[in-house]
Amino acid sequence: MTQKLNNDCEVDMENGSVSTGYIVKDKVLNTKVMGHRGAALLAPENTLASIRAAAEVGATWVEIDVYLIAEGGLVIFHDDTLDRCTNGTGLTRDARPTEVAELDAGTWFSEKFAGEKVPTLLEALECIQSLGLGLNLEIKHDSADVENIVPAVMAMLRDHWEDNNKLMISSFNLAALELCYEIDAQRHLAPLYECIPDDWQEQLASIKAYSLNCDYSRLTETQARAVKAAGYKLLCYTANDPKKVEAHWEWGMDAVITDDPTKFAFLSA
Repeated sequence: MTQKLNNDCEVDMENGSVSTGYIVKDKVLNTKVMGHRGAALLAPENTLASIRAAAEVGATWVEIDVYLIAEGGLVIFHDDTLDRCTNGTGLTRDARPTEVAELDAGTWFSEKFAGEKVPTLLEALECIQSLGLGLNLEIKHDSADVENIVPAVMAMLRDHWEDNNKLMISSFNLAALELCYEIDAQRHLAPLYECIPDDWQEQLASIKAYSLNCDYSRLTETQARAVKAAGYKLLCYTANDPKKVEAHWEWGMDAVITDDPTKFAFLSA
C-alpha cells in the first residue's frame, strides 16, 4: 500500500520507505550524527586528519566543503581567503594548486597537527571511502559561474566515488544543485538554507531533492513538520549542544551536523 505525497513521492505504508520512483530514500541516510568539516572541534577542519578524527569517535558520515581554486583545482576548504585555516594569505580562488599543496593547514589549530595539508577533492574521496564513511559534499561556491565547478565535481564523483547511497551533495547555491541534477539526476541533492524561504518546496521539487539542510537555530516546528510531511529528509547544522536540539528530534529532524560527534554519541549507543 502506498500513499502519494504532494511532491510526487510515495510512501510505502508497510515499510515506511520513501521513493521518488527512482530512489528509495530510506536506503541512504543511516545515521543521526554527521561530522561537520570532518570533526572541526577535534582536528583542523576540512583536513584528512579531521575526517579520520570523526571516524575514530564513531561518526559514520562526514560533511566537507569542496572549493574551486585557480587552474580548475578542487580542494577541501571553506573560507574565501586562506588566512584563517592555513599559513597562507589571499583569496582562496586565486591560489594555484601547487601553492595550496605547500600550505600548512594544521598548526593554526594545534601544533599536534603541524604540517597537515589542504586535501584535494580526490584525496578526500579516497580517504573517506577507505574509512567506510558516508559523505555530505557541500559545493562551496557563492558566485553564478557554477559551470566552472559543478561539471568537474560531478566528473570526479562519477570516476572516484563508488556507492551512491553513501553520498549527498549539498549547497547554498541552488543553481549549482540544478546543474548537478541536470548532469546526474540519480544523485541525492540537498539545498542548504540559513532561513528556509517561502518557496522551499518548489526549489526542492525542481531538483527532486533528497533532503533539506538548514540552521537548527532558525528552524521552526511548523517548518520542520512541513518538510517531513513533504517526504524529505531534514538535517540541521551546526549543533554542538544536544540540549539545543532536543525539540528538533520531536519535530522530525533526521540527523544533526556537528563539530564534535562525541557530544551525540548517546544516539548510537
